[in-house]
Amino acid sequence: MSPADYDKLDGVALASMLRGGEISPFELMSIAVKLAQERAMPLNALCSQRFEESLKIAKTAHLTGPFGALPFLLKDSGLPSRHLPASLGSRLFRDMPFTFDSTLVERFEAAGFLSFARTTVPELCMAPTTEAVVYGGPTLNPWDATRSPGGSSGGAAVAVALGVVPIAHGSDGGGSIRIPASCCGVFGLKPSRGLLPMGPARGEGWGGLATDGVITRTVRDTAAVLDAIKGPDPGAPYAAPPTPASYLANLDRPFDRPLRVAKWVSAWNDINVDPDCLAAVDRAEQLLVQNGHEVVEVNPPEIDFDGFVDSLINVIAANAVISVDTVVKSQRIDHWGRLLEPAILDAYQYGKALRATDYIAAIARFHQISRVMEQYMLGFDLVLTPTLTQLPVKLGTLSMNEDFRTFRLKAARYTMFLAIINASGQPAANVPLYWNEQGIPVGIQLIGRFGDEDTILRASAALERTSSWFRQYAQLNTED
Repeated sequence: MSPADYDKLDGVALASMLRGGEISPFELMSIAVKLAQERAMPLNALCSQRFEESLKIAKTAHLTGPFGALPFLLKDSGLPSRHLPASLGSRLFRDMPFTFDSTLVERFEAAGFLSFARTTVPELCMAPTTEAVVYGGPTLNPWDATRSPGGSSGGAAVAVALGVVPIAHGSDGGGSIRIPASCCGVFGLKPSRGLLPMGPARGEGWGGLATDGVITRTVRDTAAVLDAIKGPDPGAPYAAPPTPASYLANLDRPFDRPLRVAKWVSAWNDINVDPDCLAAVDRAEQLLVQNGHEVVEVNPPEIDFDGFVDSLINVIAANAVISVDTVVKSQRIDHWGRLLEPAILDAYQYGKALRATDYIAAIARFHQISRVMEQYMLGFDLVLTPTLTQLPVKLGTLSMNEDFRTFRLKAARYTMFLAIINASGQPAANVPLYWNEQGIPVGIQLIGRFGDEDTILRASAALERTSSWFRQYAQLNTED
């Protein structure tokens, strides 16, 4: 198999070839490593590479799970893996080893994924861009190297967009799967709260805002991964929503009635939305209507957006304190403040000054948003929104060199339609339907009812069949 042939296939197709004996795990890993070196490394998308070690593992790998022995990438988010250290995008945490595997890593491996590197993130995954100092420079957008690939799963989206792997791990605490998926023109689903395991070392992330997931080139890859890894682990604090027997088996099943889709084109606080982002929503509406669904333009529910952003800042800052104190105390690091970027050091100091009541009030606000959104969704099957309010920002626009609050207020305007859905716990996906005249991808977001990934995936699969986005970016940076 040539890299050009590899580019044309998604994870489900490659896994089928593995099971049929048409290609070996070693051959696949060899291609993935080659493409990682030629494509992802120049864009600064990978870290903690274990290329030679992974090639040796692939030589003797046995096929397991639905994906057999498929090359895979873990995000540098601190998800524990004995095979790969993590830095969390920070000099303070650089090359942190693990003595155990997280439940999710165990499920990834049981599904047949072979992780050979981690993907780059902003420091502590706390930015919608990927420009961490620890990696020696920013991660570049494959469609325009002057722009950000998004964050915090920026390196993962770049690697998938470049065809290095068809599937990569991501996580989302305020848009961190959907932002880079939009910026890089790939599919990214944030699952419902409680659908995926977070153990055994923790029960929740960022007060219930955060969840793990994957970034993929096709909708069916995401569906197949969810089938393999869904469900809570023992002691999970949130009840997992009910799921179908198989998301993948349902993808091509027609809906028994037209879906009713709310369309948001106005933002809270009258924040401006770029015309290209609105054009992407209009394109999605056209395709949904072609597929027989009803799209209704309505206003978002009434939510105190400024109050929500304050709560978000408080919870993220409190988590920065926990993360930093854990490593500083366990390793007894002197002068550790010099190892943090200015915004994150400020987040730590801000978090130290918070009161317990500030944190409790923030969690209460998230719960209130969950109730507002649940009531709002009674009238709709899906909500259609721009993923971002602007095109992928130019590198350096959202800088960690300013105070944390200023930084996060700018980020909140950019990602206005996203973090609200982390608070509500609903599933939401970036769908890559639109590229502007300059060839920049512009994503749209589909939001589903809590626990209803199935409707998002089925609607997205129908849009994928209509728009054929895979062929557009399958050609990106490929060899003849």
